[in-house]
Parts: sequence; structure tokens; C-alpha cells
Amino acid sequence: MRTSLELIEQILQETSKIIIGKEKQIKLSLAAFISGSHLLIEDIPGVGKTTLAKTLAHVLGLNYSRVQFTNDLLPSDIIGVNFYNVKEASFSFKKGPIFSQFMLADEINRASSKTQSALLEAMEENHVSVDGVTYELPKPFFVCATKNPFEEVGTYELPSSQLDRFAISLSLGYPTLEAERKILSSNQKYQLSELKTLEIQEALFLQKELLSIHVSEDILNLLQEILAFTRESGLYITGLSTRAAINLLNISKAWALIAKRDYLLPSDILEVLPYVTNHRLLAKGNTKTSQEIVDEIVQNLHIDT
Repeated sequence: MRTSLELIEQILQETSKIIIGKEKQIKLSLAAFISGSHLLIEDIPGVGKTTLAKTLAHVLGLNYSRVQFTNDLLPSDIIGVNFYNVKEASFSFKKGPIFSQFMLADEINRASSKTQSALLEAMEENHVSVDGVTYELPKPFFVCATKNPFEEVGTYELPSSQLDRFAISLSLGYPTLEAERKILSSNQKYQLSELKTLEIQEALFLQKELLSIHVSEDILNLLQEILAFTRESGLYITGLSTRAAINLLNISKAWALIAKRDYLLPSDILEVLPYVTNHRLLAKGNTKTSQEIVDEIVQNLHIDT
């Protein structure tokens, strides 16, 4: 078995052949996977959201499914359905696309809240229930959802219960001039089939490596200070939940692992904090960006950056 550093280096190198000039977004996406949580990518169409998901799934060596969310999509279209098997004279369960190791929920906010809620149990507990029967999902199980700006026609707001299931939320943004030139150059094009991939046991090994990251009491104190400030300062509509705190800790540990360390630093927490709070913390008056909110937390808690 190769070391976690060797595996991470391969993932970053191979993914960067397709996703050019977005090193931090690739690392954050990988951190979401390593932490055993889920990823939300919010941006305008055409900047590479789906391409990032497909490339990461391929490089990780995971079984991949893509569901295009539309306003007529039903929960059964995602989870599956019981049907009557005439030959066997009994009901059988036909599994839906959620029974994959890497599921892309494309344009998730084009579906109704009822359909979106079909993911809640799966994302939290790694199983689904149909007609009183529980079905385990494969391991690993990772959901990457893309989301269009709410202002677009035919989109719905994601309920807070759904948003909170995603560990981090990020945007890709437009590429730099240099990166876009490489994208436009025909000699810079790679096919997914040309990329090196991990074995499933290697992907699972990366997630297990999260347990090896040391977290000091000072780091835990810092985490709780951040939580208390978001809940008690009165600056935000709602503070960070306990699930958000667990996500913040695990994403920070994954970030440290990617940075080739087996211990957590305050800088790891501050580096990922904007992406953990981006879809969770809303300032009263809704006038601050996620980075401005993080800067506000740092200044008020006098955190040494």
C-alpha cells in the first residue's frame, strides 16, 4: 500500500491535468472526500463544476453516477423503487443512482424540496429506507452537488437542513488568462481515460488516515470559541450547528493531511473556515461575504493568523 502522501500527490497531479488553475478548489474537494462528508459547488453554468466532479470521481477510482435535477424529478428517481416481479411473483427493489460511490447531483436547486430531501438520510447515515426496509449504501459514499445562482429562472432555495449536510461550499470562478489559454490550446487537452486512478482500498485508506491527525486541546478551544461567537454575538441569523463544528474539524484535519502534516494548526481551521461557513452563516442584513464574516470572527476573537 502506498503512503497517503503518495496517493494525495497523484490525485492532485492527475486532477490538475483537466481542471487547470484551480489548485485550491481541487484540494478543498479532496478534503471533503477524505473527511467522509459531502461537497456543494455553487457557480454560474460553464465554469467546470461538472467536469471537476467527473474528474475527481475518475481519479479516485470510484463508481460514478450523475443525476440531472429537474423540477419533475421524483425521490424514487434517485433512491429507487419497488416493483412487482411477475416471474418471481414478488416485489423486488430496483436501486437508483444513489447506490454509487460518487454521486453527482447536478443543478440540485432545480428540483423541488421534496426531491432534495431524498438525499438527507443517505448523506447523514449512509443508507436509505424504502417501504420500511433499510438499504446500505456503498463505501465510500460521496455526494457532490452543483448549484446554480438562486436568481436563475427555475431554481429553488435549498432548505437549511439540506445545506447543512454539505461540509463545504465553494465556487470555481472564471479561470485566469494563463489558465484559460491552456484550456483553449488543443495540445493541452487530456482525456479521463489517460489519467491514473486509485484502487478502492486506497481511497478508503485515505479516509482512515484522518484518524491519525493529532488535535490539541488548544485547537479544540479555538473551535469552541468560534462556535460560541457565531451563536452569541448576535451578528448572524443562526450560529454554527454541532454538525457544522464536526465538519469544520474533519475538513481541517483533511487539509492538514493534504499539507503533509499529522497535526492540526490554527491556520488549517482559518484556511477552510470560509468554505464551511459560506452556506451556513448569514449576517443580519445579508451584506457580508463569507470571507468578511471569517475576518470578523478572527478580529473579534483576536486569533493570531
